[in-house]
Amino acid sequence: MNMATILIVEDDRNMRLLTAARLVDHYTVVSTCDGLEALERIHSGGIDLIVADIMMPRMDGYELLKTIREEGYKTPFLLLTAKESLDDKQQGFELGTDDYMTKPFSSDELLWRVSALLRRANISQSKKIILGSVTIDSEKYAVYSDSQYIEFPKKEFDLLFKLLSYPNQIFSKEQLLDSIWGINSGTGGDTIKTHINRIRNRLSEISEFRIMTIKGLGYKAEIDREFINGKK
Repeated sequence: MNMATILIVEDDRNMRLLTAARLVDHYTVVSTCDGLEALERIHSGGIDLIVADIMMPRMDGYELLKTIREEGYKTPFLLLTAKESLDDKQQGFELGTDDYMTKPFSSDELLWRVSALLRRANISQSKKIILGSVTIDSEKYAVYSDSQYIEFPKKEFDLLFKLLSYPNQIFSKEQLLDSIWGINSGTGGDTIKTHINRIRNRLSEISEFRIMTIKGLGYKAEIDREFINGKK
C-alpha cells in the first residue's frame, strides 16, 4: 500500500524541517513555504492531508484553507500555529479546518492527529465503519449486523460516529458539543451525557465496541485493536 502524502505549509524553515522530520518515517512528505505555493501543489493533485501554519507571507493559512474549501477540496486540513485564542480557533473551524494544534507540540501528538484525520477521511468516503460483524452506516443512521438493525436519531448517530471514527481517543464534552451541535449552539454538557446514555441503551447487545466515560476528561469509543486494523 502506498503511503499517504502530507503537504506541510510553513514559512519558518526550521519548523518546516522539524515537522517534516516528525512525519517522514510514516508518510510521504512534501513542503512549501507559503499558501500560494501550496495552492499550486494542491492543484497538481496527490495530496492526502495538509498541515499548515497560519501566519505566512503572500497567502496565510486561513486564506489557503478558505480558498481550497471554496474550490471544493475536502482534503483533511490541520492548522498548526502559535495562536491560542478561542477566536482564532473558531475562525479556523468556521473556514473548514479539521483539526487545530498549538505550538509547541509533541511528535507523538502530531502523529496521532494526522493518523486520525487520514482515518476519518477514509471513513467519510465510505460512509460506513465496519467492526467485525457490525456495520455503522451514516447514510441510514443505523447500526446493524446479521441479527439486528438499530436506527438512531441523527444527533445520537452523529455522536456515535464521531467517537467511532477516532477509536480510543478521548473527547471532552466541549469538543463533542462543538463538533455535533456547533460552536455557538448554546447546548449544555448534560446533553452529551443524556445522548451517551441513550446510545448505550440502544447498543446494549453490541459487544464489538463500548462507549466509555473517562472521569474528568470526557468520552471515548473503546474498540479491540483487531477491529481498528481491519474496520474499513
